[in-house]
Amino acid sequence: MSALPNNLVFRDGVQVMRMDLHTHTEVSHDCRTPLRDIPAWLLRTNTRVIAVTDHDQQRGGPELARIVADLGLGDRLSIIPGEEVTTSEGELIGLFLRERIPPRLTPEETVREIKAQGGLVMLQHGFDPLKRYRLRPEATLRIADQIDIVETFNSRLSRHHWNRVAAQWAQERGLPVCAGSDAHTLRDIGEAWVETPFRTVQTPEHLLAALREGVVGGHWTHPVYAYGRKQWRNLNGRFRREG
Repeated sequence: MSALPNNLVFRDGVQVMRMDLHTHTEVSHDCRTPLRDIPAWLLRTNTRVIAVTDHDQQRGGPELARIVADLGLGDRLSIIPGEEVTTSEGELIGLFLRERIPPRLTPEETVREIKAQGGLVMLQHGFDPLKRYRLRPEATLRIADQIDIVETFNSRLSRHHWNRVAAQWAQERGLPVCAGSDAHTLRDIGEAWVETPFRTVQTPEHLLAALREGVVGGHWTHPVYAYGRKQWRNLNGRFRREG
């Protein structure tokens, strides 16, 4: 345990942490980040809470939570099992899922599946027209009263303007807001965050309380540059493993 970093951050004498609620791992078809590498990176960056939201897969979160527990880090890191679900009209994120939700259901059916598991419905990158798999605007309106959290800072949108549009939409409806790096490499995790007083997050109620006390922040990267950086990091990581 002494070999792992443990970057503690305090504001006005209060320990704070960062939460990133939109990340991908090797369980996603388009990501190679090994689950075993994530805990040390989280401690290094003070990202104490992440939601694992692999594409149409739920097992990444529970597997990472087991790794965290085996390392004895359950009092320092919280892993929220989630899934970025491909609905028939674009993507939605479910948080605190116990089981995988199949793709290609309608948005309404997907919401019902998330709620049936006691989970939270999160609207991510829903206002960027250049996001290929964003939830269609008409679908967003149909399920608006079922959305629990709105991602108002995504590091991978085509323009930062769309984060501001999401923030205004959430504010008009009085909805909790969050940030997501949409990480597809290890070093991307934590590039968007909510900073909030430190606590463990084990339930939807814990998360909503942490969001209410939090401040959204992050680093926006143009998607073309982000894609090139992802390819470089993946290639560089492969060379290190083979060396």
